Amino acid sequence: MNPAMSVVIFTTLCGAAQGLVVTLAVLVLGGALDASNATVNSGLVLAGVMLLASLAASFLHLGRPERAWRAVMMWRTSWLSREVIVLPLFTATVGLWWLTQALGYFVPLLPVICVLVSVLLWYCTAMVYMCIRFLQEWAHPLTLINYTLIGLSSGLILSGALLALIGPQGVAVQVAPFALVITIVAWIARALSLRRNRTIRHASTLQSAIGVRARDIKQISMGMSAGSFNTREFFHPASRAVLKNIKWGFIVFGFAVPAVLVAWFLVSHDRSAWLIAFPLQYLGLLCERWFFFAQARHPQNLYYQVVS
Repeated sequence: MNPAMSVVIFTTLCGAAQGLVVTLAVLVLGGALDASNATVNSGLVLAGVMLLASLAASFLHLGRPERAWRAVMMWRTSWLSREVIVLPLFTATVGLWWLTQALGYFVPLLPVICVLVSVLLWYCTAMVYMCIRFLQEWAHPLTLINYTLIGLSSGLILSGALLALIGPQGVAVQVAPFALVITIVAWIARALSLRRNRTIRHASTLQSAIGVRARDIKQISMGMSAGSFNTREFFHPASRAVLKNIKWGFIVFGFAVPAVLVAWFLVSHDRSAWLIAFPLQYLGLLCERWFFFAQARHPQNLYYQVVS
């Protein structure tokens, strides 16, 4: 598949915002942070801005943005429509939590609802890709696991950076072990998906693509005189060397470096570790999500192997 940067930015920003809100909710409900703490209010504002920015990024992928509202019409059968409904619902819930805080009230039910809607949003987002059975790289439970764990990891590290700036040092120390464990578990889960995708035996073959049973088939053209929507949207021009570099880039910056920096904070209590960890991790996660889309092999590319 040809990755769209608007979708890459949308999924990574939204996932980090979800992880941040879930972290804040757990800290507040667990009593580690007071509901009126400046970190909670600032975190909710930051999460709201990230959610709105991710929603704006998703509009850039539409051919006719003014018709975006029609995406909700197929909610009975489409996971994309369900995601389009749940995302504004989550944003509104986060905004309501912040508003009640700003007015001096704390409603314990709101953080709980935020966590539940966030989990639902992760599920809907992952199912957009898991439900496409012919894209075998995506149609697996590891897609849901990776979206959730990566979102939690980035949210935990973002909350650590926020606490390093304006929060209590003690709470940052409490968050660090969870951030380290979730990041390592997310790394393991992503490694498992890479291993699985590397060994997939695809159901579609060149023979099944064109309906010919002959064993030896050699394609010498893409079946048309010029490029088309099919050759642009369902195939990327990146070489194997580029894919390999991007893969190692997200392994190093998305998982390894943040884990080392969080571990360093646990040892040294140096707050700058958090401030360095999140920007580097987000850079790595952009690479990870790009690779997630690029690695998927659309069966139509068996026919359009030669790209203009």
